[in-house]
Amino acid sequence: MSDILAAAVSFDAAPKERIRFGIVLLPNFTLTAFSGFVDMLRLSADEGDYSKPMRCSWRVIGETLAPVRASCGIQVAPWETFADAEPVDYLVVVGGLLHSGPHASDATLQYIRRAASGETTVVGICTGVFALMRAGVLDGHRICVSWFHYWDFIERFPNVNADAIVADRLFAIDRRRITCSGGRASIDVAAAILLRHFDHATVQKALRILLVGEMQKGNAPQPHPPGLEPATHPKVKRAVLLMEQQVGRNVPLEELACKLNLSPRQLERLFKAETGKSPRAFANVLRLRTAAWLLTSSDRTVADIASSCGFSDASHLGREFRKQFGVPPVVFRLQRSGQDAAQLAELDALLRNGLPGAPADVEGGVGCVALH
Repeated sequence: MSDILAAAVSFDAAPKERIRFGIVLLPNFTLTAFSGFVDMLRLSADEGDYSKPMRCSWRVIGETLAPVRASCGIQVAPWETFADAEPVDYLVVVGGLLHSGPHASDATLQYIRRAASGETTVVGICTGVFALMRAGVLDGHRICVSWFHYWDFIERFPNVNADAIVADRLFAIDRRRITCSGGRASIDVAAAILLRHFDHATVQKALRILLVGEMQKGNAPQPHPPGLEPATHPKVKRAVLLMEQQVGRNVPLEELACKLNLSPRQLERLFKAETGKSPRAFANVLRLRTAAWLLTSSDRTVADIASSCGFSDASHLGREFRKQFGVPPVVFRLQRSGQDAAQLAELDALLRNGLPGAPADVEGGVGCVALH
C-alpha cells in the first residue's frame, strides 16, 4: 500500500476507543522529533484547546522511571516501566545521536520485539530505526532513514537489501512498520497515522495550530544537498554529502568512489552527466560556498577560513573566490555588511591593481584581507 493510500484509510469519525500510543525515548533522543509527534497527538485528541486525551492517549515508557536525557540536555522521565505498561496500538521509538552515549538497552530491544509480535504497529523516528533493526522487527519491510545517517546505517547493517532503504523521502509506511527520517517530518508522520483514524479536519486543525499548514506526504523528498536537483542520481547526492562532511580536505576521487561502490571513472561520468561538473570542480564550488558563508557569518580571518575550507592559503582562496563570485573575499564580506558602495568600488580597484593604499594585510594583491 502506498504512503498516500495508507494515509487515506477509512476512519471512524467518533472512535469507540482511544488510539493508544506508547513512546520509548532512546538516550540522546532528538527533542524536536519527540515534541513534534506528541504535539500532533495532543492537538488532535480533543475539541477546543484543552489538550485532553479523548480521541487518543500517549504514555512515555522506559526500562526504569529514571529520566532520559535528550541530545540538547533536557531530561524526560518515563511515566511507566516496560514491566507495567499496558498494550498500545502504536509503539513509537524516538532516537537521536548515534555516536554519543549508550545505545538502546537489551531490555528495550526485548520490549520492542514483544510489541511487534502482536497487533502493535511499530514506529521508528530518527535513529529509532536503528533500534528497530537491532530488535529484528524490520525484516522484509521498507526502511526510511535520514540522508545524514545513510552511511551509518549501511555500515551497521550491511546485509540489508539496499533496495529496501529509503533515504530520499520523509517517511515510509509499510504494513505495521513505519519509519521516519526525523526532525520536522515527525509532525508529518504523526499526521499520516492520525488520518488513519480521524477525519481530515481534526488533523488539519492540529497542523494549523502548529503553523505547519498542509502535511507533507511520505513520498515528499528529504531536503537535498544544495546545488542539486531532487531528481539527481542518489550516488551523486551521497557523494556530495560526503564532500560536505569533509569540506576541509580534498577527498581523493578514488576514496570517494570506493565509498560509493563505484570505480573512479564511473563516478566521474555520473557527476558530469548529473551536474555538468567533475567531482573535483563540484567539490571546489562547495568549499567556496562554505567560505562565503563563513565570511558573512563569522569574524574569522580569511587565512583561517581558507585553511578550514581546504585551500592551501589565503591567496589560493582569493584567486578561486574571485573566479566564482567576481570579487575578492574582503569585498564580498563588506558587501554583505552594508558597506558604502563608493568605498567598496575604491577598495576593489586598489585590490585589483595592487596600488598603495590597499589594506596592509592583503596577501599577493588578490584581496585576501584578514578582517576581524
